[in-house]
Amino acid sequence: MTEEIAKQERWFETLYAQASAYLTNPDTWVRIGLVALKILMIIILSRIVVSVVQAAVNRVFQHRQGSKLQIEQRRVDTLRVLVNNVARYTIYFLAMLLVLQQMGVDLRPVLVSAGVLGLAVGFGAQSLVRDVITGFFIIFEDQFAVGDVVTINNMTGTVQEIGLRITRIRSWTGEVHIFPNGTINQVTNFSLQNTLAVVDVSVAYEEDLDHVERVLKEILKKAQEEMPDIVAEPQLLGVHAFGPSEVIMRVTAECKPNTHHGVNRKLRAMIKREFDARGIEIPYPRMVSIQPKGQA
Repeated sequence: MTEEIAKQERWFETLYAQASAYLTNPDTWVRIGLVALKILMIIILSRIVVSVVQAAVNRVFQHRQGSKLQIEQRRVDTLRVLVNNVARYTIYFLAMLLVLQQMGVDLRPVLVSAGVLGLAVGFGAQSLVRDVITGFFIIFEDQFAVGDVVTINNMTGTVQEIGLRITRIRSWTGEVHIFPNGTINQVTNFSLQNTLAVVDVSVAYEEDLDHVERVLKEILKKAQEEMPDIVAEPQLLGVHAFGPSEVIMRVTAECKPNTHHGVNRKLRAMIKREFDARGIEIPYPRMVSIQPKGQA
């Protein structure tokens, strides 16, 4: 028993002596300092490279007037965000490998393990793989882009970001909705084609329809001159329906993508002001009280 205790004491003494010799050796601290300095330089250089690459990408994807290769701005913004993300992740991954190398880690087993781990994740995380594949086809097929107004899974908003894994949209009231790309089943894009502003105008049955049509045509001509969002001559379709106390006339105007709501509001305001100036009555509900004969 005494011999075992003596062996343990000698082992601890030897270990202490080796540790002391290692820690008190100036060469040891020089090596540690050099490694720490190299790691710090790798981190700083990686951040500088990321900033330079992102600035270069932003410059490449900058919209140029008169360029022979014209790409829609919405698609340019989407590709710019995607390329910046991929470049940042790649540079940081390489920087991490260089840091591990400076710490004395053999990268060959690490890379082999990463390959095996990636294969295992590919089998286990099928939803992640589906998100990435779906995100690639969304961007490749140009289904929608950053800045588009879309409805995704019954949620409407403006696209803020399209990544390989998620899509982020912001509704007009400020909420931000995040969708994994693999869950996007149905998309309605309001920003690809021109939209149609439709306004139904109600006039009283007593009004002269020919006079009302002339006034509406004047209003539509004026609206086309004042509203740059209208891209074609507005149309007066005529009488659309008969209501309980009004004749409903319909006008339409082709507008730039996703501008029809604003055009609708401006058209209604112009029609109301012009009808008031011309004395054309817009009917509204009235209550008529009839008293039986003989009553006060």
